[in-house]
Amino acid sequence: MDKRVVITGMGVVSPNGIGRDAFCRAILDGKSGVKKISRFDASKLPVRIAGEITDFDESQWIDPHERKHVGRAVPLAFAASAEALQQAGLDPEAMSLDDKRKIGVVLGTGGGAQDYSEEQYRLYFEGKIKQVSLFSIPSGTMGTMSSEISMRFGFRGMSHVVTCGCTSSTDAIAYAAMQIRTGQVPMMLTGGVDSPLAPGIMKGFCLMKIMTQSWNDDPERASRPFSADRDGFVLAEGAWMFILEDYDHARARGATPLAEIAGYASTCEAFHRVRLQECGEEPARTIVLAMENAGIAPEQVDYANLHGTSTQLNDRIETRALKLALGDHAAKIPMSSLKSQIGHPQGASGAAGIAATLVAMRHGEIPPTINIERADPDCDLDYTPHAGRKHGVEYAVCNCIAFGSKNSALVLRNLE
Repeated sequence: MDKRVVITGMGVVSPNGIGRDAFCRAILDGKSGVKKISRFDASKLPVRIAGEITDFDESQWIDPHERKHVGRAVPLAFAASAEALQQAGLDPEAMSLDDKRKIGVVLGTGGGAQDYSEEQYRLYFEGKIKQVSLFSIPSGTMGTMSSEISMRFGFRGMSHVVTCGCTSSTDAIAYAAMQIRTGQVPMMLTGGVDSPLAPGIMKGFCLMKIMTQSWNDDPERASRPFSADRDGFVLAEGAWMFILEDYDHARARGATPLAEIAGYASTCEAFHRVRLQECGEEPARTIVLAMENAGIAPEQVDYANLHGTSTQLNDRIETRALKLALGDHAAKIPMSSLKSQIGHPQGASGAAGIAATLVAMRHGEIPPTINIERADPDCDLDYTPHAGRKHGVEYAVCNCIAFGSKNSALVLRNLE
């Protein structure tokens, strides 16, 4: 059985826009969501900025007492999931038990609720609490994240978490699509969420020297993928969730497909814990395999949504990989990195890129890569600098790269 898989709902909680419509307006306008950290005192850290979500009322999505037992990512995921369900025309409260058993949850996350565990142990070792919460282990692990969503909406299908670093949500969406494609279930709730903004996590990334420390006083200019003066990424949080559905099932119930999951591939360079090989061969091979899986040639790709982290090495190698994968066609199509606007939401970055690609498809406009202020001869493709651009998209490649030599790519097809 090889069913077609379509996206029928999308929900967003992003640093530059809460809700699908706000996110759409923000990314097409090139609005940065990077700002000075307000959630905790970052004054002693060398990095004091992040893609932080403000004006998000957690109490709308989780009881304050329950919030004490889970990480920040949980209410973010609840809000994005609810919006995705609403757009897909699904009301969990009106569903029968049999229908709920036909919907699974697959979530991609890099750090899950590590912020919760960090806070619990900080309070304990500082002597501010006598014992850590009994939920510090179950709530602090990645595996329970999907269960929180399943319990919230009552879905009884599979409930899995994929955690592969920055490719987590790309892989989770592909995994969810496979369940539908092989006839296991007609629908899946899937996507990515991460909220790594906590002092200890930030300190760890600072020690790796891969976050920019140059823009604490000018945060909106800090994330600058493919600009020659880029010097590191900006850590971010967010949730981007989707309803995936068997195409025939969606059509039978009158749902409107936003796009089709046309192809996917994933490889590993087996090279290094945190860095890529300069040649770019494995990220390129991943893209080629994803296109082959979708049954398209490079010349059919109209847009590439890039990983584009704003580190010197990653952006240079990703550019090389696109050239290897697409050949001469790489120079003929627009590309962009959403991270220039929101920062790097770790395991949720693939889902964020897919959301941006859906916006591009539905509006016929490519979101810009902002903050490209100096040309880099090693990054010489069309990254849609500064401002969005009208451009029709039928096929798009969404690329993702992760620690541990992982590479993943999805191909989306516009059905309009």
